[in-house]
Amino acid sequence: MTQKILVAGATGKTGRLVVQELQQQGATPIALVRDSSDTSVLPEGTELRYGDLTDLDASVCDRVDAVIFAAGSGSGTDEAMTDKVDREGAQKLTDHAKQAGASRFVMLSSIGAQTPPEEGAMAKYLQAKHDADAHLQKSGMTYAILRPVALTDGPKSGAYVFGDAVDPEAEAARSDVAAVLAEAAVKGNLDGQTTRMQSAAT
Repeated sequence: MTQKILVAGATGKTGRLVVQELQQQGATPIALVRDSSDTSVLPEGTELRYGDLTDLDASVCDRVDAVIFAAGSGSGTDEAMTDKVDREGAQKLTDHAKQAGASRFVMLSSIGAQTPPEEGAMAKYLQAKHDADAHLQKSGMTYAILRPVALTDGPKSGAYVFGDAVDPEAEAARSDVAAVLAEAAVKGNLDGQTTRMQSAAT
């Protein structure tokens, strides 16, 4: 039976690639979108489910097998929106996924979320990601948390480095990250893991 996987942030730069990867891996992606989202970036025929991470209804997780959180408030938003989307939105979606009986939750986090800095341009964002990750880890759900290094729009390499071998100054192609997220949701190969990731150097 085909797995139905909800993708939060499905119209974002990484999320749209996740949707494509899920289709290629034989799953049925369900794109969580807002009324204002540009759904033209999604593959034709993608199933849509409407909801806003800042005011999320529990029904968004009904009848889904797994959830991938690939959303982000964006670099141009203020700290309040970062909190509402990257921390509170992710936490609420975790709770709704658990309540709905989803089998696993895959979180797109970030390098640096393990020990977020107290100051600096990324401090608020990384703290929000840290809090969202911690909430998922304590939720009782089967989870995978991916913390890639700086994302690029470069070509898919299909080769990755995980864990302690990751260079924090390296890069990760969004297409590689999307492939890893999709596989983690479909196959459960990263269940119970919180791991850093980069694209392998060519």
